[in-house]
Amino acid sequence: MANATRPVTLAAIAGAHGVRGEVRLKLFGEGADTLRAFSVFEAGTRKLTLKSVRPANQGAVATFAEITDRSGAEALRGTVLTVPRSALPPLGEGEYYHHDLLGLPCVSTDGSAVGEVVAIDNFGAGDILEIERPNGKRFMVPMRPEAIPEWDDDRLIVTRAFVDAG
Repeated sequence: MANATRPVTLAAIAGAHGVRGEVRLKLFGEGADTLRAFSVFEAGTRKLTLKSVRPANQGAVATFAEITDRSGAEALRGTVLTVPRSALPPLGEGEYYHHDLLGLPCVSTDGSAVGEVVAIDNFGAGDILEIERPNGKRFMVPMRPEAIPEWDDDRLIVTRAFVDAG
């Protein structure tokens, strides 16, 4: 399993919402419902205890026990909310967390070094990995079996034809 203690960022506080300490969140996961699976978040040097969360335009609005007024909420603008990797639900066969792929070294099916995963995008048809070569140039590969036949915690294998095309 990937590094179980490595923090995973699930959201960032975008600012205050109202006067009672609610915060607007920018989400980096599946939606507001996924935050409900966690009761405590690391927020910089402090911990925040989730009281409630609801979807809101392009994000969510949340209430934390430790934030009781607008100035407290505003003071946390830009703070990221993380949980340890070990707190995430287990994955099924063929599933992955983006967090686990970022930074993975990539090799081609013939064993030669290709680079490392630096970004993951999804434009609607599935995940696309952005791989940076040692020379700084980048190329994109779909996260599909014909392009990425296998991966694990240590490396990602890219089919040679996709390496040459990139």
